Amino acid sequence: MSASTEVLPEGGQQFLDAVGWAGCLIHPIPGDASFRRYFRLVREGERSMLMHAPPPHEDPRPFLTAASWLREAGARAPMILAEDVAQGWVLTEDFGDDRMRDWLDRNPQGEQGAYSAAIDALVPLHRTKAGPFEPYDMETYLREARLLVEWYAPAMSLDIDSAGYDAAWAAALAPLLERQGAGVTVLRDYHAENIMLLNPSPDGSGEQGIIDFQDALAGHPAYDLVSLLQDARRDVDPSLEAQMLARYKAQVASHDTFDADYALLGAQRNAKIVGIFTRLYRRDGKPRYLEFVPRVWEAMERDLRHPALAPVAHWFDTNIPAQLREERGGRIS
Repeated sequence: MSASTEVLPEGGQQFLDAVGWAGCLIHPIPGDASFRRYFRLVREGERSMLMHAPPPHEDPRPFLTAASWLREAGARAPMILAEDVAQGWVLTEDFGDDRMRDWLDRNPQGEQGAYSAAIDALVPLHRTKAGPFEPYDMETYLREARLLVEWYAPAMSLDIDSAGYDAAWAAALAPLLERQGAGVTVLRDYHAENIMLLNPSPDGSGEQGIIDFQDALAGHPAYDLVSLLQDARRDVDPSLEAQMLARYKAQVASHDTFDADYALLGAQRNAKIVGIFTRLYRRDGKPRYLEFVPRVWEAMERDLRHPALAPVAHWFDTNIPAQLREERGGRIS
């Protein structure tokens, strides 16, 4: 498949011509959760990845800023080879085909090694001052958690106390924000679909690359641990979750309330994801995301059992019918 207007959006061919990739083979990469599109380019044994993040729906500048900072901080983000910010084109290093999730589907014996490497990759980031990113503040935490009442509750025809939901979350998260302070760099979508295994060994060890970090914020170090270990798209056994959390805490000095903060952010993130996946179905016509809701809901219920979540757990007890909770969210229509 060669470069053509039938393969690339308008302006793509001109961009490739200008940056020296004219005549390359182009392979579109499937994806459906955003306006961004990706294409693998191949020529004479060389490969690269082309991202189109078209304005006004997308803005490639946060990706470029984060990629530059992450590489300077020693993280394995892709090298930027060329860019046209105004048109939304970015040419990057190609990390290959071995997404952690897909590789583990084929090589389950490598789970321990792959997750250990993913934990170890976070450690130096969390020992470094946060990058030039906006803070993960109370307003952001509440706006995200609110997606559950904005999308899931109407989908289930629930009459819920929205103001009480906000108040419960604000009460639960206030101590966490005090402990968070200036925070660390939080990638926000650090999970098995956004981690690339660059040269995986049979045991799963080896260098890893990260993608999809354009929404990075300065926040609590537990957030990316939750993203990884309470993965919405892949089962992570609770015993492995506990083992990896212990591995992290053994390397990074953490306060005695770290487990509470992990549970708080687990419940917050999972509530957000239930709302997002419901929205993707009801607004965007993407039903495949509903299959992930039971897994996310189950993790959220585990998090809600922590005493630090008492105000939020009480709200769920009062507002979400027990049957729906037993059915891990129920059937969303």
